[in-house]
Formats: sequence, structure tokens, C-alpha cells
Amino acid sequence: MSQHWQDLLPVDRYRVAVNGLLSDYDRKTITFLYQPLIGTQCLALYMTLWAEVEENRLWSMTNTHHSLMNFMSCGLNDIYEARLKLEGIGLLKTYLKKEDGNRSFIYELQPPLSPAQYFLDGMLNVYLYRKIGKAQYSRLKKFFSDEKIVDPSFQLVTKGFQEVFMSDHGSAVRAIHELEDEEETDQTYIGREEQTGIQITKVDFDFELLYAGIHDSLLSKKAFTKKVKEAIQNLAFIYGIDPIQMKNIVISAINQQDEIDMEELRIAARDWYQFQHNDLLPMLVDRKQPQKDYSSMDAPKSKEEELIYYLDHTSPREVLKDISGGAEPSKTDLQIIEEIMFSQKLLPGVINVLIQYVMLKTDMKLTKGYIEKIAGQWVRKNIRTVKDAMDLAKKEHKQYMEWAQGKKNQQSKSTRRKAIRTEKIPEWFGQQDQGNEEANKTAEQNQDNAASDKDLEQKKRELEERIKKLKK
Repeated sequence: MSQHWQDLLPVDRYRVAVNGLLSDYDRKTITFLYQPLIGTQCLALYMTLWAEVEENRLWSMTNTHHSLMNFMSCGLNDIYEARLKLEGIGLLKTYLKKEDGNRSFIYELQPPLSPAQYFLDGMLNVYLYRKIGKAQYSRLKKFFSDEKIVDPSFQLVTKGFQEVFMSDHGSAVRAIHELEDEEETDQTYIGREEQTGIQITKVDFDFELLYAGIHDSLLSKKAFTKKVKEAIQNLAFIYGIDPIQMKNIVISAINQQDEIDMEELRIAARDWYQFQHNDLLPMLVDRKQPQKDYSSMDAPKSKEEELIYYLDHTSPREVLKDISGGAEPSKTDLQIIEEIMFSQKLLPGVINVLIQYVMLKTDMKLTKGYIEKIAGQWVRKNIRTVKDAMDLAKKEHKQYMEWAQGKKNQQSKSTRRKAIRTEKIPEWFGQQDQGNEEANKTAEQNQDNAASDKDLEQKKRELEERIKKLKK
């Protein structure tokens, strides 16, 4: 995971390109339909880059990122984070060229989806509805629509091309030579290409398992066209649907022609999710900790700051993978983490601290009830940064031990002390009190616990190596 100052510097130059002419209608679309999902900083970056391109042109002059920082009155990290969000939502493509130690960028602005595409997208419109609510969503649909001209008393009387024009075949040879002389290979026409919807890539969806659950007599594999499979991948991402659950959703969307009705598929997936989550819809959240909730904006200097930076800039999935030595996390663990992110609304960096604490304390196991109980407390205390989560975990450590022990807390004091002696805690937890230090000394005399601690130290060293790579 690289740092923004390794990917972007104020002296790096850039040039803006536009993928087709943009109009004032595009500005309204981005402002009302995209801004609620990406925020004002992203909108400001898009509009600033757009303003650098002259009217009715496709390219801007070359500029430096330092100038862009001055135009927007913000830091380079803010610009970098906004750029990533624009890329993710399909409004920007970035190209990089390295030459003689210098970096140059091309920022190609992409036109937004048309309102008709947006409201039928099945992804962005779902997140927008969840973000702004039913009333505002309905208002926006009315804003971007108008009444149809439908009156059966009117008849179509438009003339066709051949009814108005004729072709002069005598000048055909002469015109062909003239056209060939006019061809230019290094130019492109100024126009507008229609934008396509967002497609989720690299989704680990097991289509073979889905096929196995649907008999050929019920639905042929031919019904799973490329468009249908893309829709299934998108829906699986949005609503967290696994292949077994998706089977029933697909079956419910089969029409009379033995095909999968796309609209019915989206409705069935949405209904399934709302049934599972008390009529709610999923929210669009950052995969990594939002920049405004970083614990520190400075370059990490100490070992603890490096760890905080790692937890701020890494997704929970990657943290689970790193703790497991590079192995892909199980679907059960991912479902537990995703459910906490959506239901408890904890930020990714805070989730990372929670993962580290719980995994190391419970012998590399994610116990759903235990992690949900801690998460609930952190939500009530409005924990939003990695540093605050670490501090609270240290402060409430004794309480968390009691929760972890459960019924064992009712046993004798000596039994409880034995449990405390063998527990594992994250390295960032720091020094314990004197009583725990003595307990740890006693625990080191136990050979089984020593072997377990050896494994734990190995995992910690691997994590430290991962953190060191941040600076490379």
C-alpha cells in the first residue's frame, strides 16, 4: 500500500482530456446524482479540471499539481483522495507516463450516465436512494423527467431520406479520391460517446456453484448471457448475496421465454436484501478509512505511527489476509466484518483495530457475538479514528476480558488468573499493569503457551515487514 506522496507530487505535471463534449446538463447530473455519493471535494476537482478545457475543445494546456492545489485551496492528499473516488465511480480515467525521473499524468474526464441510465442502473440509484431518502429521490426523478408526447390523434408523417434526396452516381469516382485526400490519422472528431454503467470487476462469485443449484430442465446455461452475468456480479456486490442465495433470486426472475428478466432480477435481489435488513437498503461506504478521519496527516516516524498509517490506509479484507499470512479470509469472516460495517456503521480503520484485537485475543478466531459486543460499545462512544479505537481498547481491556470469558468468569479467582496469563493482545496494546506482568512471567513457563506465543511473534514480525514495505 503506497503513500500519496509516493504516487503524486506537487511538481508532477498533468493535462486534462475530455471523453466527448460535456454540457450544462452533465453539470446538473453530476451535481444532483453523483455529488451525494462522492462529496463536495470530488465535485470541486471534477469541475476544476473541466474548467481547464476550453469550450468546444477536448484538451487543456499542461499544468502542475501545485497550481491545482492553489486553485482548489486544499492539500495534495485531498486532491489524490478525490481523484481515486472519481475514478472509482466512473467519472475519471488516469494515465501515467514516467520519463527521466519525471511523471506526467493525463486526466480524462468521463461523461456521467444519462439520468435514464442512472435511475435504471441498479447500483448507483440504490445507493442514492439510501443516501438521500425517498422524498428527495422522487423529487430528483421528477426533475430529470418530463411528460411523454402521446396522443393517438396525431399520425407520423415524416418523410424518409430517399423520399427527399437522390444520389448522383456520375460523380462517385471523383468524390472517393477527394475523400481519401482529406483523411487524417492523428486526429479525432469532437463529439460525445455514451457512457456505460459501472461494472464490478474481480468479484469472487462462484458461477459454477450457482449453475449446480439450477437444473438444466429449469433454466439453460445459455440464459446466463454476458449481460446477465454482469448484473449478477453487481447485485452480489451490492447486496452481499452468495451463489446459494442467488439461486432462488434467479429462479424468481425467469420469464415465459425461459430467459432471465433483468428488471425482475434486480427487484428480487432488492426485496431479498430488504427482507433480511428490516426494509433498509445498503449504503455506499469507503473501502478504506476516509481521509478526514485519519489519525494523523503527517508522514509516520515511530513504529506506532507506521502501524496507525497501515490501519488507516488498508482495507479490512487486506488486514484479515495479512494476519492470516497471505491466505484469503474465509467467507464467514468476511460476512461478519461486512455486517458490522453496514449495521454498526464503523469506519474501516476502526474495524481494522477491532480485527487485530479480537483475532489476537481469541487465538485467531472471529467470534461473532464477541466482536459485535465490542463494536456496539465503540459505536455508542462514537469512535471514528484508529488512535481512538486503540486507546479505548487499552482502557476497556479488563471489561473485554470478562466478556470473552463468559461463564468462566463465575469460576474461582485462580481459574480466571490462569486465563489471563495465557491471553494474547496486539503489540500496539503496550505494557500491562504489574499484576499482568507477573502473570505473563508465569505463562512463559508453560511450554504449550510458549509455542503458541512463538507462532504469534512470527505473525507479528510478518505484519511488521508488511508495514515496512509502505515506505518502498
